[in-house]
Amino acid sequence: MTFTTSTYTLCLPIHDRPTSFEFYQAALGLEPVGEVADDGIPEPLQFVLGDGVNLMFIPTGGFGWVTAGRETAAKDVSECLLSITLSTQAEVDAAFKRAVDSGAEAVTPPTQQPWGYTATFADPDGHLWSLVS
Repeated sequence: MTFTTSTYTLCLPIHDRPTSFEFYQAALGLEPVGEVADDGIPEPLQFVLGDGVNLMFIPTGGFGWVTAGRETAAKDVSECLLSITLSTQAEVDAAFKRAVDSGAEAVTPPTQQPWGYTATFADPDGHLWSLVS
């Protein structure tokens, strides 16, 4: 089956819109898109990851409504790993430091692994991000 689409959207549950809004701009340098709501944050809260791919954050109550009441993973349980491939080890180091300085939890500090130079951090809601070169 082939889909005709202009955008794929990855959705993650969050606890606090302002925290996620500020974190993703500061930690990953992402630019929000969409109409700004009364709180000064786009609704829905979305960031462009690349051509045709957006990342959207849905408050946990709304996320439960969309998923028909299925439970979301607890903060310390990961159901997926989001990965960013960078060109150099120095870029991994810099991105990891920027994320941690912006409030991320350091999960695995930058280190050489058999598959590449990598680091992992958790965003304020516990979603894991892997940086790799």
